[in-house]
Amino acid sequence: MQTKVVKIDIAKPDMAKIKEAASLLDAGSLVAIPTETVYGIACRVRPDSLTKLNNLKGRSPDKYYTLHIGQKEDVKKYVPTICIKAQKLIDNAWPGPLTIVFELDNNNLSKQKNEFPDEVFNELYKDNSIGIRCCENQIASLLLQQTTNPVVAPSANITGRPPAIDAEGVLATFSGQIELVLDAGLCKYKKSSTVVKIGKNGLRILREGVYSRAELETTSQIKFLFVCTGNTCRSPMAKGIFSSSLAEKLRCDVDELDKIGYKVSSAGIMNLAGAAASPEAIKACAAKGIDIKAHRSTQLTQQLVNESDIIFAMGRMHCERVAALNIDAVKKCVLLAENTDVPDPIGRPQEVYNSCADIIEKAVKKRIGELIL
Repeated sequence: MQTKVVKIDIAKPDMAKIKEAASLLDAGSLVAIPTETVYGIACRVRPDSLTKLNNLKGRSPDKYYTLHIGQKEDVKKYVPTICIKAQKLIDNAWPGPLTIVFELDNNNLSKQKNEFPDEVFNELYKDNSIGIRCCENQIASLLLQQTTNPVVAPSANITGRPPAIDAEGVLATFSGQIELVLDAGLCKYKKSSTVVKIGKNGLRILREGVYSRAELETTSQIKFLFVCTGNTCRSPMAKGIFSSSLAEKLRCDVDELDKIGYKVSSAGIMNLAGAAASPEAIKACAAKGIDIKAHRSTQLTQQLVNESDIIFAMGRMHCERVAALNIDAVKKCVLLAENTDVPDPIGRPQEVYNSCADIIEKAVKKRIGELIL
């Protein structure tokens, strides 16, 4: 076999050349493609093609291969339910040099089993999970959008050896063993993608790569913000109750929430920075086993609004203030108690605070039940 080398300009991709490569892939051929990290050996997800790939790389057939997709929206074809932390990674790090390993529950696995032929399903989903990468490289992205089969694209190297970062490196190892090389020059990063597995207890780096652990932890952290007027009654109670309920749902201690990637804050639209929670709010929370004595009020700022992923407002006026600071934030700001305001207990007797805490607790449990964690 003679390996065909097709030069392609990443700035002005020739779609005829890309479609030719896609057709070869769909016919079962192996094609070397550029990505932003290293060159990959693209292969359709079919047992016969994967056997050729395993033999080429000297790799055991029980090893994982990462599915490559051309657009990040395509992830929904393979992972029906995506947790909020993984979704934030997708939003911020894709397309790019990041492979995400998704865990699927039995319900979602059953759905996917009905979507694909058995021979494809069995290759895509191993150990109730699937690894997926959305390439930043435009050539790879366009190619993957043209194929009719799911495609994997492990690094272009013999297992255990350094991956190729240009077409010359591919040919040095695989000339005469693969059908085509799409030559788009040197790869951008010249190192492998980071592989991360993400779940309820945070993220786990499976392979070091372009992204560091610190970058991914920052990128995937989910920030909840509770907003009221003075940040001494309703929002401190909501923050405390939410933190306790979230920790219970995740089966961890409240103090561990930050560590596993969840940050819960509160703020008020008035400038009462540094004020303690009201004695009545402290007592109402204490009755539920929640300690908010260390709380100190914070004024709502544009930075707080911008940094938060989900904002729960105690009343409509608080939603309006959030929108005034950033009109785009209306998409992530909702009333905690759905279509009604949480009544302000300020200056009222203790039983009113207790009732307010009960309203907040009921709303919080419903909101947490809606989250995909």
